[in-house]
Amino acid sequence: MTDFIEMDFIEAGDRGSGDAIAIRRRSNGVDRIYVVDGGYADDGRKIIDHIHMNYGADHRVNHVVLTHSDADHASGLTTVLDEAPVDCLWMNRPWRHVDALMPLFKWFQDRDRLVTRLRSAFPKVAELEGIADARGIPIRDAFRGHQIGDFRVLSPDLATYLHLVAESDKTPVTVPGLATLLGEPVFQAAWGVERLKGDTEGTSPDNETSVVLFADACNTKVLLTGDAGVRALTEAHLAAHQMGIWTAPIDWFQVPHHGSRRNLSSHVLDLWLGAKQPPAMAPATLWAVVSANRNDRNHPKKAVIRALVHRGRSVFQTDGTLCMRSAGAPDRGWQNAQPLAYPQDQEG
Repeated sequence: MTDFIEMDFIEAGDRGSGDAIAIRRRSNGVDRIYVVDGGYADDGRKIIDHIHMNYGADHRVNHVVLTHSDADHASGLTTVLDEAPVDCLWMNRPWRHVDALMPLFKWFQDRDRLVTRLRSAFPKVAELEGIADARGIPIRDAFRGHQIGDFRVLSPDLATYLHLVAESDKTPVTVPGLATLLGEPVFQAAWGVERLKGDTEGTSPDNETSVVLFADACNTKVLLTGDAGVRALTEAHLAAHQMGIWTAPIDWFQVPHHGSRRNLSSHVLDLWLGAKQPPAMAPATLWAVVSANRNDRNHPKKAVIRALVHRGRSVFQTDGTLCMRSAGAPDRGWQNAQPLAYPQDQEG
């Protein structure tokens, strides 16, 4: 039987965007099924139905991965863990490392109090842990170097993760500014001009804890990013080189954080996707996928779409389920998706 990989980005949420990815990898006639993030609460049923309809009703989910604790990534996994046969859950739980965290929380002198505080701060992670424990599903950490089937974890490493947890706990939640709530003004821009904010504003410590996954399967290099920012993506790139597991280019690139320009910089895109090219049609085999709901008015940002096209990417948005498949994957009879048009303007 022919080996293949197919990766389905399921449109999550109704208005706000979330991440929900189902993957089937066939090797030597054996299928392995992955679920990476589960979107919002109602998206868990979508994932299970999608697997039954497209991968086979009798398939187990071999690996469930939670990239980080945000509700738009974690909530749907409660249904997946409750209702699907699952072999392993991969997620990072800060309370498992409470002894290493104690020195970073100097106002907590009691270990049990800090555990309680951490479980309260990460309620979705605690909920998933409870379901997995009740169903006998093993839970494993997902730190740099860990192997999850065909995928290698590139980021975060444990030390970075612990410091980000401490930063997240100490940093107050900010109220979105008017630019986020009402939309940002846009301006005409020549080819190659990029206004990304990953180097200047950056994203939250919680987002930087996102598990970044790399796979090289069926001559296809895949990078899944969750909500990772410039810090995590830079460290992941260094890790890939140190492990000797990656050479350019990435064939399938998940755009982090629904296409937010606070998660990317021109430099980090150069690292992963190569330098900007002259104006030309993007090669059809080099793809970038944005997990953004069709009703999300704030994502993806025009500046991000432009920057990806500058590097020869066809950019697709999850307006409905979007399937990427290698040679040998079964034809479902679906229509070809249309890439997003290159914006002639971008946010200021």
